[in-house]
Amino acid sequence: MAKKFFKKYMPSSHKIYENRYLRHFSHLFSTPNLWHLNRYSVATAMSIGLFVGYMPIPGHMIIAAIVALLVQANLPLSIALVWVNNPFTIAPMFIFAYELGAHLLQVPHETFHIELSTYWILHELKRYYEPLLLGCFISGSVLAVLGNIFVRLFWRYHVVSAWRKRAKQRKKQLSGDIHA
Repeated sequence: MAKKFFKKYMPSSHKIYENRYLRHFSHLFSTPNLWHLNRYSVATAMSIGLFVGYMPIPGHMIIAAIVALLVQANLPLSIALVWVNNPFTIAPMFIFAYELGAHLLQVPHETFHIELSTYWILHELKRYYEPLLLGCFISGSVLAVLGNIFVRLFWRYHVVSAWRKRAKQRKKQLSGDIHA
């Protein structure tokens, strides 16, 4: 079932409670839905993680955790999915977002380059931030919707497959009982 697939990769709530940095916030983590794997919490966590992960802001994991707490989505999955934006994917993601935003805002085409330095952030980012933010918002929104739909379809597929498998087993057992 889909639940087993996701549960295999999630940390247990006890590991979170035992973490010395998170121990002080344990009352926030006591809501069971933050840890349960159901279609709503997993699909919502997928949307949160993909949307927040695409935003060009610091503190992705903290923002994803706060949003997951507010909407009662699966907390570990929301936090883990922001890592879709990582040192290997950040440049292609932001270049695509900039190109999309520049096209929609009809900004004259400039070659967009990212440099992970303080100088670039303080002096060069101001030339790119409007198209970049628009492109990130649109790309993150589209990814969030597609991710949510994918999880719901994946979940539905596994549930229907399990139903059919059980129906075949019952049919086999009934036919075996009749012939016996």
